[in-house]
Amino acid sequence: MSIFSKIISDVASLLFPPLCPVCRRPLGEGERFVCTSCRYRIPLTNFWREAGNPMEQRFWGIVPVRSAAALFWFSEGSDWRRLVHSFKYSGKWLFARRMGEWFGAELARSGSFSDVDVIVPVPLHWRKRLSRGYNQSEFIAEGMARSMGAVCRNGALRRVRNTPSQTLKHRNDRWENVSGAFSVCRPELLRGRHVLIVDDVFTTGSTVMACAEEIFRTCEGDVTLSVATLALSRNSFDVR
Repeated sequence: MSIFSKIISDVASLLFPPLCPVCRRPLGEGERFVCTSCRYRIPLTNFWREAGNPMEQRFWGIVPVRSAAALFWFSEGSDWRRLVHSFKYSGKWLFARRMGEWFGAELARSGSFSDVDVIVPVPLHWRKRLSRGYNQSEFIAEGMARSMGAVCRNGALRRVRNTPSQTLKHRNDRWENVSGAFSVCRPELLRGRHVLIVDDVFTTGSTVMACAEEIFRTCEGDVTLSVATLALSRNSFDVR
C-alpha cells in the first residue's frame, strides 16, 4: 500500500504540481512551500537583528516589551500581502503555520528571542472564531513554537469583548476599541517566563499592546514580554 500511495502521490504531483502561494507558479524540484524567487524577493524587516528597532520603540513608555520584530513589510498591492489575506480570509490556514515555522527559525537564531519559553497568540472572540472557523494567529504561533522549541499556549489569553474589526478604524479609535478586551487565563503558566505575544499583522500596535498590558498587570510584573508579528504595515512606519 505504501508503494501504491507513493505512485498516486507522484502522479498527482505531476498532473497538479504544488504552487507557490505568493506568485502562484508551480514549485520547482527541491523547492518547499515558497519558491526560491519569492524567498529572494521577500521584503524582510530584519528587525530581530536590531535592538531598539522602530517596532520596539512603539512600546517605549507604554508597556515594558523587551524585544519586538516582524518578518516582512506589509505593503499595498504586494504578493506577500495577498498571502496574508489568503490565510486570514480564505481558509488557507496551513500557509500561516508554514510562515510561522519560517519566522520562528529566524527568531531562534537571534539572541533576543532565543530564550522564549511560552508563545501566546492574540485570541479571537468566540463569535468571530466560529464565523471564520479558526484563529490564524494560533497557527502562526504553533509554527513558531515548533521552530523555537517553546510551548504554545493557545488558551492563555482570552478576548472577553467582541470588538469590531480594526481594519477600517482610525489610529486613535483602535486604542479605544481594544481597551479592556482581553483577560489572562491561568497566569501561573506565564509568571517568571519569557512570553512571546504573536499576531498576524502589526499596524498601530494597539491590539498587541492591550494584550501585553493585561499579561503584565495580571502577572504583577513577574514576566518578560516580547512581541512578534508576521507582517508589519509599511504605512504605519516612516522606515524606508
